[in-house]
Amino acid sequence: MNVIRRARSSSQTPVPVTRTLRKLGHDIRDARRRRRIPVAILAERASISRVTLNKVEKGDPGVAVGTYATILFALGMADRLADVADPRHDAIGRELEEEHLPKRIRLARRQKPSKPKSTGAR
Repeated sequence: MNVIRRARSSSQTPVPVTRTLRKLGHDIRDARRRRRIPVAILAERASISRVTLNKVEKGDPGVAVGTYATILFALGMADRLADVADPRHDAIGRELEEEHLPKRIRLARRQKPSKPKSTGAR
């Protein structure tokens, strides 16, 4: 069953996403190596198996994003993950937003104060 599921998920993953995950996995592997952390130690720190860490380092799209985040945390790199979809880095979103900005802005009309009603008693 896992073989069928794995084949199906990889065939549905767009090629650019596959490439990005592969690069992320290789970058994680390189960061681990730069820190001279063995696979077994990093897997233990991230509370995952060595097999799962191996999948991450290969960029397997079937691994949960939480696992990638936990590994980045164990490497001291989780803070950068929070900026992935930050609006400051979303050039396309900002351009689309600017297209829909109003041409001019009008102040809301002020309503005239209503005259006080007379109570009829004099």
